[in-house]
Amino acid sequence: MISVDEQVKIISKGAAEIIEADELKDKIEKCNKEKRPMIIKLGLDPTAPDIHLGHTVVLRKVRQLQDLGNKAVIIIGDFTGMIGDPTGRAKSRKPLTREQVLENAATYTAQLFKILDRDKTEIRFNSEWLSKLTFEDVINLASKYTVTRMMEREDFKNRFQSQQPIYIHEFLYPLMQGYDSINIKADIELGGTDQKFNVLMGRTLQKEYGLEKQIAILMPILEGLDGVNKMSKSLGNYIGIDEDKNDMYSKAMTIPDNLIVKYYELVTDVHPDEIKKISDELESGEVNPRDIKMNLAREIVKLYHGEKAAMEAEEFFKTVFQKGEIPDDIDKVEVTDEELNESNDAVICVIRKAGFSPSNSEARRLIKQGGVKINGEAVSDSSAVKLHSEDILQVGKKRMAKIIIK
Repeated sequence: MISVDEQVKIISKGAAEIIEADELKDKIEKCNKEKRPMIIKLGLDPTAPDIHLGHTVVLRKVRQLQDLGNKAVIIIGDFTGMIGDPTGRAKSRKPLTREQVLENAATYTAQLFKILDRDKTEIRFNSEWLSKLTFEDVINLASKYTVTRMMEREDFKNRFQSQQPIYIHEFLYPLMQGYDSINIKADIELGGTDQKFNVLMGRTLQKEYGLEKQIAILMPILEGLDGVNKMSKSLGNYIGIDEDKNDMYSKAMTIPDNLIVKYYELVTDVHPDEIKKISDELESGEVNPRDIKMNLAREIVKLYHGEKAAMEAEEFFKTVFQKGEIPDDIDKVEVTDEELNESNDAVICVIRKAGFSPSNSEARRLIKQGGVKINGEAVSDSSAVKLHSEDILQVGKKRMAKIIIK
């Protein structure tokens, strides 16, 4: 059995803040004594159903807690999602329809089990209890918190000072999220640092309703591959968990050196003691950061594609990006003579056909920037290029395909 101190070390790995940290050990010991798993709460408003590594920061922590024998209750906010979380908003957010929420939830839950232990996970929808509250129940819930405290919340305070409207229903969002903790009797709630107000509401309301307060574990926001901005699909600085193993590996190799340790802490299951060793090696200059980063890339791919795929992705990376060779298992893009003849630009045609660009204008931009090569030669005037079957198309550093003309 894993000691309590060892559990605390694993649970604390990468956490930005634990409230209250001194209660965590007591909580673990109490649950051990009662011979029951801790109930780990994670609330999700399914507004962004495609999961990338930034989303997995809290999910990996949930999995680590599951591996320690605890039970996760994932609360899909189908009811709260119809209000919309006002966190970080300069104005009221347009509510989602129930159909939109449920559609997103189906996509989200399908991806969750790439990370979570299905046997130790319970999926709940908070409409199960929130939709049953009477108006009297809502008034009683609202009486547990003051407007003064609510206005301490940064986004509400900023909107008030800038004379932007704040609607009464927005005050209900954190109260309802806190009520979720009451309903499932959460022992621990996880969230990002931007969710601190909402997560602490669960502690406050549990106390008001005579329950033992949950521990709040707040995880940092993960910077994307640019090393500056929050990981985001819209910014293109992300690694998606559904991405091809080779793309995932090569993207991981672009992580800035100063974020290597943070990525180890937040998106892998590597033990804290091993990460401390890695940090010391980087700080002392004993090892090349590139070698540590290759290990990191392998760890990330392994989590979502398995050990064998991770090793294959590493070999692919070494072949293509370090040796400059063309791999044997290169992807193929098939195009007909008719398609090429009908196209005004054959190179743009195959770039689009290979899925390397969403539009002709984007393909032209890539060519103009020198990011497109045919057989290793940069394309400057794509309209003058005559393509042949077996030519190798390369777009950027990561994408490569053999052209097959039929």
